[in-house]
Amino acid sequence: MAETLFIADLHLSEQCPDIVEKCQVFLKDKCLTRYQKSNLDALYILGDLFESWLGDDDDNPTYQAVIKTLKMLTTAGLPIYIMHGNRDFLLGEKFSDMTGCQLISDPIKIDLYGTPTLLMHGDSLCTLDVSYQQFREQVRNPLWQQQFLAYPLEQRRAFAQQARQQSQTHTQNVEEMITDVTPRAVEEILAEHQVTQLIHGHTHRPAVHEFQSNAQWARRIVVGDWQTGKSCLLNYSATQYTLLDCD
Repeated sequence: MAETLFIADLHLSEQCPDIVEKCQVFLKDKCLTRYQKSNLDALYILGDLFESWLGDDDDNPTYQAVIKTLKMLTTAGLPIYIMHGNRDFLLGEKFSDMTGCQLISDPIKIDLYGTPTLLMHGDSLCTLDVSYQQFREQVRNPLWQQQFLAYPLEQRRAFAQQARQQSQTHTQNVEEMITDVTPRAVEEILAEHQVTQLIHGHTHRPAVHEFQSNAQWARRIVVGDWQTGKSCLLNYSATQYTLLDCD
């Protein structure tokens, strides 16, 4: 039976070669093999494929190896859809051309084997984290991005390193609930798009939440991160869905 796979929050970088290798094995051995056997319809990457993406001129060798593998899969015919995350929001048209992957908006509504489903990265749902939402609004501004991409690559790398350190400090100093999604934001986005199923990543808190929203039963599936490897792969078919470890 054909299936669709969802992953998020790989945070690939040269500092974590084991995760890069795990990703390469997943793409080549699992995705390509399943597609060749007609068991895989598509792969969705719901943000933060990379730890940081500083523009489509980023020549990081680790990233280039992954790009080559993605291109191999799309050339074979596998549809791969990639959403911007809070770490790789600068993925652009050149990246899409290099990989053959299709960049998709956040949020986006799809028909998943007959079930209308909303896909998101998930960071915009963490509305209690006011300082992060202000930062998100700034860096998603097209004018800010244009100005940032005009800087030399090394200067952009220095900025990313500083931003990463500030993010780690911020996360350590706020309550856990603040960095999770807020129920009100979830209910509002479900109502806006008229769906009862949401799939997202970002929070690194994999789970399946079933709840009442707008007088209907709804489901929120959270895909885990690849640092822990727990429940970081959602396998979804017409008859069932399963969160699987990536090990």
